[in-house]
Formats: sequence, structure tokens, C-alpha cells
Amino acid sequence: MNQFQNRKDGVRDTMRNPIHVLKSLEEKASVRNYKYERLYRNLYNPEFYLLAYANIAKSQGSMTQGADGQTLDNMSLPRINRIIESIRNRTYQPKPAKRKYIPKKNGKMRPLGITSTNDKLVQEVVRMMLEAIYEPTFSDYSHGFRPKRSCHTALLQVKRMFTGVTWVVEGDIHACFDNFDHHVLVELLRKRIADEAFISLIWKFLKAGYMEQWEYNCTYSGVPQGSGISPICANIYLSELDEFMREYKEKYDCEPERRKTTKEYERASRRYRKARKALADAEKSTPELIREFKDSRMEKMNQHYYNPFEEGYKKIQYNRYADDFVIGVIGSKRDAEKIKEDVRIFLKERLHLEMSEEKTEITHASKPVRYLGYDFKVMRSKSMKRCKNGDMKRVWNGKVFLYVPKEKWIKKAMERGAIQVKRNKGTGKETWRPMPRKDLMNRTDADIVSTFNSEIRGLYNFYRIAENVGVLHKYYYMVRYSMLKTLAGKHRTKVSAIKKRFMVDKVLRIPYDTTKGRKYCEFYHDGFKKHSDGYDNVSDVMPNYKKYDSRHTIINRIKAGKCEICGEQAEYLCMHHVRTLKSLKGRDIFEKKMLEMRRKSLALCPDCFELLHETRESR
Repeated sequence: MNQFQNRKDGVRDTMRNPIHVLKSLEEKASVRNYKYERLYRNLYNPEFYLLAYANIAKSQGSMTQGADGQTLDNMSLPRINRIIESIRNRTYQPKPAKRKYIPKKNGKMRPLGITSTNDKLVQEVVRMMLEAIYEPTFSDYSHGFRPKRSCHTALLQVKRMFTGVTWVVEGDIHACFDNFDHHVLVELLRKRIADEAFISLIWKFLKAGYMEQWEYNCTYSGVPQGSGISPICANIYLSELDEFMREYKEKYDCEPERRKTTKEYERASRRYRKARKALADAEKSTPELIREFKDSRMEKMNQHYYNPFEEGYKKIQYNRYADDFVIGVIGSKRDAEKIKEDVRIFLKERLHLEMSEEKTEITHASKPVRYLGYDFKVMRSKSMKRCKNGDMKRVWNGKVFLYVPKEKWIKKAMERGAIQVKRNKGTGKETWRPMPRKDLMNRTDADIVSTFNSEIRGLYNFYRIAENVGVLHKYYYMVRYSMLKTLAGKHRTKVSAIKKRFMVDKVLRIPYDTTKGRKYCEFYHDGFKKHSDGYDNVSDVMPNYKKYDSRHTIINRIKAGKCEICGEQAEYLCMHHVRTLKSLKGRDIFEKKMLEMRRKSLALCPDCFELLHETRESR
């Protein structure tokens, strides 16, 4: 009996493990026409919420107050159990999101919805389940808000797949996230999910509304940007566009079994072969033979092997990142215009979305096309390169090249106050001048250099796959002098004195003291080498959920029941969180302990948690 009971408990523990549940959902995702049932019951599992808690605790946004004024601070198992009980008896009701606005690149404001902490927890559980269900079925041409995918994977795919395209349709959907039709989204969810309780919960999130200036507003469409489920919901919604483009590509693509070479190329090839044979058979090469050989080779290289506008040869390529997409067309401009119109009609009739006429353009592929912060274009080059076999080939013709837009790095430097650009009214010539950053002068020397380093590395890491990434040397030159002027302004001295004081082997090294002794913060000097690597774009790679078997994880710390201050065992623990470690000054035993552990969280018994807040209030 005991053996049977132990075996039964082992099976129950295995089924309760959220990792196993998510893996099981993934395995069934590839089964065509399979419908998921009894998903709602997973919301009764406390282990799911602990995994969700571990995921959201890493973000600084977890300490941002929602409309209810709560944060991740004071997270505990009783708090999770209260959420589960409301889920179980169907009384759970999401709080309205607190609306904030952040500036966009075009000067407009983007609305963000800050959800309450309890809603973040439930949404993270829902997100993990939806991701396990839908991620294996998403298109290979979709890259936004997906595991192991980024804007770099999207750009590298464009570089690889858009070879030889003649026209590019730059797609943009007007206010995409704000205009999702709730009924269409739920209809799409019901194709795979046959659990109305789970669907009803998603309905509640969609209809929760938002608070703006302490006034409640209803939501009739869209998903709030900033909520946990909005990215996966957006991908589920726009996967219909991906499927439409897949079917459209199958109908549009047309390639003859054998493409005919042009008459001009055949004529040039005969001349080249004749000249090469004559040169090889001659006992002694003459200037006339050499000149004929070179001229015939050049003529051959200047001719198209195939007619690029050959009737019956058409292809399209497609790539999407969130609500931005590009379509590469091998065909005429009329074909590109037709594709644009067909996509517009599909978005309007099927998804109830409007394509932005201002931003949706048709551009010749030889001109720069702005996509995800890069410029890309298809090269039309007759330049030749000698291959390994000795033949001269036009290796760059038709290839896609990625570039760093000049205005991007200039704008970054200007936004940060590192440079000042003045234009001469008479000549129109621009003068760039490095400027000291007054906003950093109150920091330590090492912190100033570290800030500049992080900004340089951030810009370089984003543009590292660009062909002209070396142009960032200009940015580096300006920013370097801005840093030197900032240090000089802080110490009330000259740049030359700063160089003399901190330069060692042409590298600026700022000393700073730690508990382990003196260390040095070096200014960035690793260069700007082009990288061609990125995440592998492999469709059969499933989401890799992290295991939490280490005793140091936040999940096991809260389950251990041992207070990290007094060391006593407690019935339950309350988790204390801070936004950043930099905000801690070691003013009390709690801050000292967190600095010692180098953690932004602290597991406390109820008594110590109450003492913590009494200490904070008494300051």
C-alpha cells in the first residue's frame, strides 16, 4: 500500500511540475487540428505561479506600481493562494491598467498599460501556456517577441532570402496594437483551445480597461502595450498575415524548369572562349591576344546571364517583426503594387486592420530601405572577384547589404549631449564639436567611464552585423572627447591633464577601490569589427524553459521557509524587493544583507518584514 501510495504521489508531483506541463503542451502543438482542453485547471497549481514569479522578478518593471498601488514587494505563498482561490471560484477580476505615455522616435507619444502585480503574475502563467501552444506553429518569417529570435535574426534572414529582389514593399499597420479586434482574436484562440473558462479569463484581460488621470476608460479593441500577454496575443493575431503571405507566395512564385540565357551573354561567352583558346594555343602571347582576352572577359562580365525581367519568372519573399513587415518582389512594379493592394484588402477584411498609407511604400531594391533601424539594399554591382578556382565572378551582384544609417548614430550622440552640431549659414557646412555632459559630472570617475562604455557597446552590439559598422569610429571619436571633457569639467582642469593622469599605454584607466582591492575601469578600446553571427533561425527549436533545481533560486528560497535575517523557520516567508542594488546604501541590517548577498530580493519572516517597514517609516 505504501509503495502504491509513493508511486501515486510521485506521478502527482511530476504532473504538478509546470516544466513538464509546458513540455506536454508543446508536444501536442504539432498535431494538426488538435484542440486543447482543461487548460484552466493549470491555474490552480501554485508551482506555475512560482515559476511566473521567478520570471517577472528579474525585471525592474516589477517594482512599478499598478493602479492598485501594489508592487512585487511582499510576495508570499499566502498571497499566491489567495489569487488561486479567486481563480478557482471564478471571482477573479483583473484591475484596470495604469496608463503612461512614453515618447516615440517620431515625436509622438506611445501609450503603455502598467498592470497590477497580481495581474502580472496571472498573465505570465497564461503567457507561458499560450507560448507553449502556439510557438511551434508560428511562421519562420516571424521574429518579434519570440524565444531565440530578435531584430538581428530578422535582418539576417532578409540578407539571406532577399537576394536578387527588384522591388520592396515596406509594410506598416496603423496603430496595430490598439486596433486588434477582440472578437477576431478570440475566434483565432478557439481554433486551438476548447476550454471556455480559459477563453473567458483572456476576455477579462482584454476588457479590463485602463485608468488615466484617475478616470476609468473601457477598452473595446486592442491589447495594452506593456501587459504580459500582449506580445503573444499580437503574434497569434498577426500569424494570420503570415499564413496569408505563405499561401500568396505559393500562388505567385513561378520559376521555369530551365531559364534561358540571353543572346548577348551567349555571344560574349563565345568570344571569351575563343580568345582564351587562342591565348592558350599561342606559342608566345602577344599584346593583341592579351588585350582581346581581357576585353572579351570584361564584355562577358558586363552581360546578364539571365534576363532579370524574364516572363514567367517571379518570386516574393516576406519578413515580419511585430507589426512591421517587408515584402521583396522579383517582378515588375505593377506586381509590387498588386501585392500591396492584396495585403491591404486582407488586413481590412479579415483582421480589421488599416495599413498606413504614409509609411507603406514601394521602393526599388537598389535604394536604401529602412527596416528595424538598419538600411538595406540589393547591390547592382559589376565588380568582380577572383574565386578559389581562379575564375572572375560578380559575387556581389544581387546580394543584400545592411548599413548603419548615418543619422542614427549622430542622433544618439546629440540626444545624450555628447556632441553639438552647428551649421554655417553662408556655406551650409556642418561643424561637430564634442561637449562635456553635465548630467554625469556628479558621479564618480569610474561611473562616468562605465556609462560611456555601456552606451558605446550598446550601439555597437546593435549594429555589429552592418557592412559599414566601421563608421562608428566617428561616433567613438566624438564620444571619447566628450568623456574626456566631462572628466576635465568635473576636476576643473584641462583634457591634456586628464590624459596625463589616467592614460596608460594609450588606454584610459580609472582606478577604483573594492573590498578585494584596487581595480581599474578601462575606456572602451576593442574596435568595431563586423560580425556575421546571430541566433540560429531554426524552426524546430522549442522554447527552453529554465529549471529551478538550484537551492539559490528565488523559488526555492521562498519555499524553504527560513528567514534570511533572523534564521528562524516560519510558516511562510514574505519577499522584499528593491528596484536596483545601486539604490542600497547599507543603512540598516536589511540593506547590508542584500549587499552582502548581491541580491535585489530578501526572504523574510512576517516579523522581520514588519520590522523592515517600521525601520523605513522611521527615517
